[in-house]
Amino acid sequence: LRASAEIARALGLRTGDPVLQVRRVLSFADKPTILEDIWLPGGPFKGLTAERLSNYSGPMYALFEIEFGVRMVRAEEKIRALLPDAEQCQLLKIKPNTPLLSVERIAYTYNHAPMELRRGLYVTDTHHYRNELN
Repeated sequence: LRASAEIARALGLRTGDPVLQVRRVLSFADKPTILEDIWLPGGPFKGLTAERLSNYSGPMYALFEIEFGVRMVRAEEKIRALLPDAEQCQLLKIKPNTPLLSVERIAYTYNHAPMELRRGLYVTDTHHYRNELN
């Protein structure tokens, strides 16, 4: 996949640079709860596949650090409420008027280098979005 202007800007790349994208649906108690899109720059994650990422059940940042030597040291998040589009409704098995919490995160490694763009849509009728700051 090649970086669009928006993805390139977020990750400090040039438009057209290689990126890895994965979309996954995370479920709790068999109920789809989070729709997540993740973009990573191709260079530092050479050899990582979208299939491996989407099937990985452990903490992704541990995978990034252990296998690729990329350690995330901080992240910035933007949070807002929105209504889903038709595809999001289908993937999350929700009605069109279901409010979602949109969380956009850019994670950085040392020297303030952006290394991950993550967009999550959260169904919050039975779960909270929780973020622990250290």
